[in-house]
Amino acid sequence: MIDKIKSPNMDLLFEAILSLNSVDECYEFFDDLCTGLELKAFSQRLQVAKLLTEHRVYNQIVTDTGASTATISRVNRSLKDGNNGYNTVFDRLKNKNLL
Repeated sequence: MIDKIKSPNMDLLFEAILSLNSVDECYEFFDDLCTGLELKAFSQRLQVAKLLTEHRVYNQIVTDTGASTATISRVNRSLKDGNNGYNTVFDRLKNKNLL
């Protein structure tokens, strides 16, 4: 999948994100870059991934997050067959005592 999205424009986007130094800078940048609905979708997927790694069941995740079962299934596939991105982030957040 990474090869499908890899491009100079994506590299620039990711370098821009990596250049941010604080949560406040992230709010400012992402508010300019994305719609509120896009940001809510990103944060919802991250929350779904967190709950799935905690072995929560789909019905409880739907109740807790409002995510559709299709979204939960997609996130679950990423956790099982993806690039380990969620786990990388979760491990780093745990090391910072943020999870």
